[in-house]
Amino acid sequence: MTPLESLLIRRIATTGPITLAEYMADCLLHPDHGYYTTREPFGAQGDFTTAPEISQMFGELLGLCLAQYWLDLGAPAPFTLAELGPGRGTLMADVLRATARVPGFHAAAQVTLVEASPTLRARQRATLGDHPVHWLATVADLPAQPLFLLANEFFDALPIRQFTRDPAGWRETMVTVTEDRLSFALSSPAPIAALDHRLADTTPGEIVEICPAAAPITAEIAARITAQGGTALLIDYGGWRSRGDTLQALRAHAFADPLAHPGEADLTAHVDFAALARAAAPCPASELTPQGTLLARLGIEARANALAQRLTGAALQAHLAATRRLTDPAEMGTLFKALALHAPGTKPPPGFAPGPAHPGQTC
Repeated sequence: MTPLESLLIRRIATTGPITLAEYMADCLLHPDHGYYTTREPFGAQGDFTTAPEISQMFGELLGLCLAQYWLDLGAPAPFTLAELGPGRGTLMADVLRATARVPGFHAAAQVTLVEASPTLRARQRATLGDHPVHWLATVADLPAQPLFLLANEFFDALPIRQFTRDPAGWRETMVTVTEDRLSFALSSPAPIAALDHRLADTTPGEIVEICPAAAPITAEIAARITAQGGTALLIDYGGWRSRGDTLQALRAHAFADPLAHPGEADLTAHVDFAALARAAAPCPASELTPQGTLLARLGIEARANALAQRLTGAALQAHLAATRRLTDPAEMGTLFKALALHAPGTKPPPGFAPGPAHPGQTC
């Protein structure tokens, strides 16, 4: 039993069952026992590996996408070059390296990392060397100027609430205690206003998840883009509309029981991109694009071939495997999706097609 599990059991015994969102928030962000506040979870020595850690090409292509769009919009200066949940700083380092020769881009860019963890801020500082960087705790602190933002595997870690459709309304997944161990239970059925729009496309027994924190974060980003211009590239695993139980735990690069190791495993859920698009309105969103398709449109084949010419043996095989992992439909190519927000009256950034006129439509 982990220290956090002991605390949660005592809390539930005193105050009653807690929501899945409350459970996730404690598991990930508890000040003394939270997953992200007590360890560095990324890479081979951690519990999971993100796309920037797999290959430099991921960040390079996204960086050049942002730089080209910056040029397309008239090279505004100054502008905020931001990343949400920047991990070890690998993605931003690759973006900065790839864009170093774009005239004026670095001079105009104010690199800003939205990161609350002091441990990860220190690691990001080491990764980015002496490049000027601003750190912010929340997106609400972003300055009022053109914004070019990346969020890779950020929204999937935000706490979710999970509901099962019932003839009498919705039953929420709760975390309770059974025989001195954490367990799941369902609440009594009740109407949920936030899910009224899902009554038309679900039937009793189906599961729907909502992420309370995602909408205000997306709205903050969209408000700046609408007023000042720019774009936000949101990349994560998920789909156009939430359906089914997608809560998962990762520990030592393997799936685990979400209740088995509170505070010692990463907890995530699939992202509902339609909800992000609705929250961004009136800032338009692009068509939802599979990661493999986006990287292909941005030129990953040519970049991969160029890098392969310098490699041999095991290094070459590792490079080819990394390329497949990012793009192959059987790996990350279709599981991960990308959505671009852009200012009203502008076209989406390179690699993206315009989205539906109304975010509620099927994408």
